Amino acid sequence: MLERTLVLLKPCTMERGLMGEIINRYEKKGLRIAGMKMMQLDDAILAEHYAHLVEKSFFGILRDSMKRTPVVAICLEGVDAISVVRKMTGSTNGRNADLGTIRGDYCMSNQQNIVHASDSPEAAQVELNRFFRPEEIFDLGDLNMPRLYALDEV
Repeated sequence: MLERTLVLLKPCTMERGLMGEIINRYEKKGLRIAGMKMMQLDDAILAEHYAHLVEKSFFGILRDSMKRTPVVAICLEGVDAISVVRKMTGSTNGRNADLGTIRGDYCMSNQQNIVHASDSPEAAQVELNRFFRPEEIFDLGDLNMPRLYALDEV
């Protein structure tokens, strides 16, 4: 099933100059960019996005690290995009992530872990609505679909 999911390129990605490399990996896989923008996160959006972590002792460190630089928010789409992106992303802690995954190849941290990726269809919808207005996500129609999938897959 064609799905859309959110990926955030975190400040550590921006600071290390890895933005193009990470986006390239998603595109090479065959995921399509349906929306993308750079934005500076503030306390309000971070408290909402990480509501499940606000009471944790490390939340202040996480919040401050996510505000160091702008992030890039990306809406990726493809068949089973949510699970594909999660597999490509790897375990949260980069030290435990398999080589070949984004985190396994580019980080050693649990928190400075290159990207955020939605973990379910429900989360993807909520997160896409949090970071994108409807007019910022584009319907690409059949563009490249015959080159990416068999006719019975979409």
